[in-house]
Amino acid sequence: MALWRGSALAGVLALALGCVFLLEPQLPGSALRSLWSSLRPAAPNPAPDSPEGRLAAAWDALIVRPARRWRRVAVGVNACVDVVLSGVKLLQALGLSPGSGRDHSVLHSQAHLEEAFAHFMGKGAAAERFFSNQEAFRDIARVASEFPDAQHYAGGNAALIGQKFAASSDLEVLLCGPVGPKLQELLDDSVFVPPESLQAADEFHLILEYQAGEEWGQVRAPHANRFIFSHDLSNGAMSALEVFMSSLEEFRPDLVVLSGLHMMEGQSRELQRKRLLEVVASISDLPAGILVHLELASMTNQELMGTIVHQQVFPAVTSLGLNEQELLFLSQAASGPHSSLSSWSGIPDVGMVSDILFWILKEHGRSAGRASALTRVHFHTLVYHILATVDGHWANQLAAVAAGARVAGTQACATDTIDASRVSLRAPSEFLTSHSGAGVRVTLNPSEPVVVWHREGISFHFTPVLVCKDPVRTVGLGDAISAEGLLYSQAGPHP
Repeated sequence: MALWRGSALAGVLALALGCVFLLEPQLPGSALRSLWSSLRPAAPNPAPDSPEGRLAAAWDALIVRPARRWRRVAVGVNACVDVVLSGVKLLQALGLSPGSGRDHSVLHSQAHLEEAFAHFMGKGAAAERFFSNQEAFRDIARVASEFPDAQHYAGGNAALIGQKFAASSDLEVLLCGPVGPKLQELLDDSVFVPPESLQAADEFHLILEYQAGEEWGQVRAPHANRFIFSHDLSNGAMSALEVFMSSLEEFRPDLVVLSGLHMMEGQSRELQRKRLLEVVASISDLPAGILVHLELASMTNQELMGTIVHQQVFPAVTSLGLNEQELLFLSQAASGPHSSLSSWSGIPDVGMVSDILFWILKEHGRSAGRASALTRVHFHTLVYHILATVDGHWANQLAAVAAGARVAGTQACATDTIDASRVSLRAPSEFLTSHSGAGVRVTLNPSEPVVVWHREGISFHFTPVLVCKDPVRTVGLGDAISAEGLLYSQAGPHP
């Protein structure tokens, strides 16, 4: 009987589609696929007791709003228009042939672009680079912008974080950065941009995406990710910094989110140091009670990263957001734990990550003998997140780390809630919490997805990520994660 029903249904669907072909022979293939999806019976939901289903349900129960929420958030200072398209297709359109991958800290030519893209695609790792040749970049940007599948989005860490905050209706959001006509059109209407931040032309960043398993010559991507490059002078000089800081007095935020320091890599050493000193001075002038979150991004200049760590930037900010590349690079630049590693081998080891987070807060965070504001680090990688906090300064971090991980799955899959059939649990089933002798072995339980451990006055909240199997868009995930984690965080003295 079931077989007969299935055959009958298939016949009805075939007849319906046949009528459509007769009546509308020019109907696009995408429309036909949409029609087929709407006629076809829905696939059954995955078993609620699947690891992914159990984990998503446990998150929903854990994620609660903090008792005290942010009212006004100011975000700056890097903003641009992201042009998102297939990296392989763009390189093919430029007439480039696949070769052996090789990293370049700065891209000077199309050949450098091809080599760097292949290098990071082979690792499945995100990266961002400065393209030094303005004319060559404009030519590439024109080809990219006119590409049939190219999409334009609000871009830059500050703009992306501002957009995410703006989705929370009870927040007032200020954004400062170089905002041109196209970006202004793309921003949420509720995001306030000071007139002094508006400029005649947009800064464009090219986002070359690739999917898991996609091939380019001999290179095969182990994970979906993206390679970003630009010739961005406004953001590179942090030109919006003064406008940003002068706007804070009238806006009176209770949270400031600062990003864009990585954009200075294309600047001279003297300008880098000068701007960092101005950043620290500006933060130090903020009224007491305003918290500052610093969002880091991909960097290649160890001296710049070392200067950020040592030139009082870390002690001036309250919170950090970073991924696995930035975490290891930071440790290498400042001679921290596991700095002898050249790169992560596959999934970053939880114990090693924990050791570096502990070192950041112990060496540069608030303590009885150190006048530092730093009390929180939000680490995110593809398959898990860790929130590390100095005890007594943050609450609701269990919900915050879970919310950050949940948004990684929903945004990558472009769904409102976790669809357990479209995500997979790839976090290690067992791990050590440290490699320094203080670690314990943990076995992951999807029904209790947030693991908490403590070490010398520092608390760690770990949760897996439900990784989207077929991501719609990978750009801005880190920014969404950090914003969501902050939305659910409660700052202030706690027992």
